[in-house]
Amino acid sequence: MHSLSSLFHPRSVAVIGASADASKTAGRPVAYLRKHGFSGAIYPVNPRVASIDGLPCYLDIASLPTVPDVAIVALGADRANVAVRELAARGTGTAIVLASGYGETGESGVRRQKELVEAAGNMRLLGPNTIGLVNVTDNIPLSASGALEMDEFPSGSIGVVSQSGGILGALLSRAAARGIGMSKLISTSNEVDLELADFIDYLAEDDATRVIALYIETVRNPERFRAACLKAAGAGKPVVAFKIGRSEAGARAAVSHTGAMAGADRMYDALFKQVGVIRAQTFSDLLDIPAALASSRVLRGNRVAILTSTGGAGTLVSDALGVNGFDAPAPDAETAARLRALQTGDHAALDRNPIDVTLAGLQPDLLRGAINALLDSPSYDALIIIAGSSSLAMPELMAGAIKDCMPNSDKPILAYISPHAPELAEHFNLKGVPAYVAPESCAAALGAMLQVSRWKAPVAASRAPDNVSIADFAAGSLDEAQAKALFSRFGIPCVQEAIVSTPQEAEAAAKQFGPRVALKILSAEITHKSDVGGVAVGVPADQVAQRLTAMTSEVEARAGVVPERFLVQEMVNGGTELILGINRDPLGTAVLLGMGGVTAELFKDTAMRLLPPKGGLCREEAMELLRELKTWPLLDGFRGRPKADVDALLSAIVAFTGMASQLGDRLVEAEINPVFVLPEGQGVRAADGVVVLAD
Repeated sequence: MHSLSSLFHPRSVAVIGASADASKTAGRPVAYLRKHGFSGAIYPVNPRVASIDGLPCYLDIASLPTVPDVAIVALGADRANVAVRELAARGTGTAIVLASGYGETGESGVRRQKELVEAAGNMRLLGPNTIGLVNVTDNIPLSASGALEMDEFPSGSIGVVSQSGGILGALLSRAAARGIGMSKLISTSNEVDLELADFIDYLAEDDATRVIALYIETVRNPERFRAACLKAAGAGKPVVAFKIGRSEAGARAAVSHTGAMAGADRMYDALFKQVGVIRAQTFSDLLDIPAALASSRVLRGNRVAILTSTGGAGTLVSDALGVNGFDAPAPDAETAARLRALQTGDHAALDRNPIDVTLAGLQPDLLRGAINALLDSPSYDALIIIAGSSSLAMPELMAGAIKDCMPNSDKPILAYISPHAPELAEHFNLKGVPAYVAPESCAAALGAMLQVSRWKAPVAASRAPDNVSIADFAAGSLDEAQAKALFSRFGIPCVQEAIVSTPQEAEAAAKQFGPRVALKILSAEITHKSDVGGVAVGVPADQVAQRLTAMTSEVEARAGVVPERFLVQEMVNGGTELILGINRDPLGTAVLLGMGGVTAELFKDTAMRLLPPKGGLCREEAMELLRELKTWPLLDGFRGRPKADVDALLSAIVAFTGMASQLGDRLVEAEINPVFVLPEGQGVRAADGVVVLAD
């Protein structure tokens, strides 16, 4: 039995501060428990009235006849803390604290919130500043949400966890209006104790829940969140998350390009992807996607049949699918013949896609025959059926035909409601047919189903490298030469170079590296050297001294600093430039890989992965990261280009992430930009580097 079972299935509920006025927030919990048929004991606590709705009131917590499994605390913040202490002393299992005025209000609220936690002791807390939870499956509303004024709402298989109480009510009411059934709804709010991960973990074991929907403001405990989501994925229960805050700049003031490109929101993308969470791009997706996933149907590919009686709507759906990477091919010969055999005249177009049955769609037998033919067809992985205006008069005809055919296949079946008819969408959803009022929603739902079917659990991390000493590197920003020396210790190949201070030293060094070299200023303070004229490439060896003198003057003019040291480097030719960086964030440590060089931030062709708790990426995950780049074909022999040394690049990625794993919090930032990937068999070279170390 899960540790939260008694919270969702209490035998007794006390309402501390219950009001006899059901229109008030403090009066709602008792009213809703009664209204929706809670069969356990209800103990209102209010010293000012004798009874509420026929239930005897108790003077105080000490007067309760038994220890309640759950207590809803409907008092102001200061009095709530006292009540929580008394409930904990009596041994109550969980207290749901509705009051605001805690951590969300500033310093005084933070202190009050700390006192609340201390008062609770070992008792579990939901909230504060929460609207509570609703066990829809078993008609147990432990909530003050006004959405519970509804006489009834459909029970279903979607569990919702929201960090906003208002959003919880919004989702419940919207779902009920659309005929989408919920199983459990939880508002976590301030999360002083019970939080997102606790409820994902519970819903992963809940027999009534097939899909978990999350409304997220922030993930406070990334490792617990990761573990809970992986548990849900392992149980075959998809998790869909709508994360607010996408408009944040996210890019902090960072030394490296990586810090600028790996904003907080991209870190969430990386986290969600790795633990199998589907990110809802719009608020409506937070209902649309779970409604489709709750059908437990399997999408094995991207080919979709569209069955319609209204041509324009069919085109809308086809276009939305195409924009999202789906295909709507014409029926294969056998399926087309089977469809044509259903015709009773020449008014139906059954051998193309969208398959337009026009007025013939009003014939139940033809409709069932067409649905079954398309579900049986090897040409299609899913079916979208468009309900036109004719369905308004006979909603059961189409909904009934679809429901009759659903047992014949496990392929996804969706309905697109073409007219503005909310009652029609509700009718379809109640029949178990996910129904949508926007063609884009159909595409989003199928996209999520495809993501679920293609997700793979994370593979084992690579072994952390043997302990490499970095005691001789001081805290702070390393200069480029020091950064590459650090990379070399972890097995990352770097370009040949020499540190020089004078034009004469530069000229002597250049003769070691061939006819042309690269010349750079060497400074721990100026990391974006190109911006101040501190980089010159392809310099003839016999002109290096002259170029160094000119560079000194240019950097002084543009940066106000006179460079004292320089790097003379071998020129690397014939390679592809990539960027490889590490970004640290409260969510974890991520590796970023992408198109490199000075245009890295301009093109932003990058992919990210969060590193596992221990160790770095293995070669398999490094390869998946590489294949996500739009520029991957450039490394794989695009249009006759020589194939790049991908094997050497994978080794460098594994070594780089292993370095990040070993150094842990000591490594604030690290980046190689560019890393040159040479033709197959010739390896890779780190040509520039940024490292920031903490104490």
